[in-house]
Amino acid sequence: MSFLPLLLSAVALGSPCHAEVDQGVLPAWARGGFSSPRPRIPHVLGSRGGIAAILFGYPLMSPPAEGRNNKILWVPRVVPRRVTDLRIAAQRWDGAQPSGPPVARRVEGGPGPSIIDLPASGCWRLTLRWSGRIDTLDLDYG
Repeated sequence: MSFLPLLLSAVALGSPCHAEVDQGVLPAWARGGFSSPRPRIPHVLGSRGGIAAILFGYPLMSPPAEGRNNKILWVPRVVPRRVTDLRIAAQRWDGAQPSGPPVARRVEGGPGPSIIDLPASGCWRLTLRWSGRIDTLDLDYG
């Protein structure tokens, strides 16, 4: 299946890419596995509220910084009964316009830990699909 239709839906929104990282407490539904009852860690929530990107590799870098990686833990708000791979369609943006070619990434086994490297620095809009769900979020790669 092509990721292009997913990107076209994000492009049709026409809103500028704006990656806003929350450095506060994770939402209650995204705290599983953390020892602190109110963990504070950089994260971004999907625009529909269906997924959290917890940024263990913050700040994200392209190319990745030496000695560290772009680790993202994807946490779905609702754990599906039937899990499918997390498919990511990423498009770099320059303001409100797409810039450069889109790229695709896949996290086998669905949302969970991943290393997501993207080919250039800038603001990236990610369209995420997993287990019949879809959400989008913006991430900045320095």
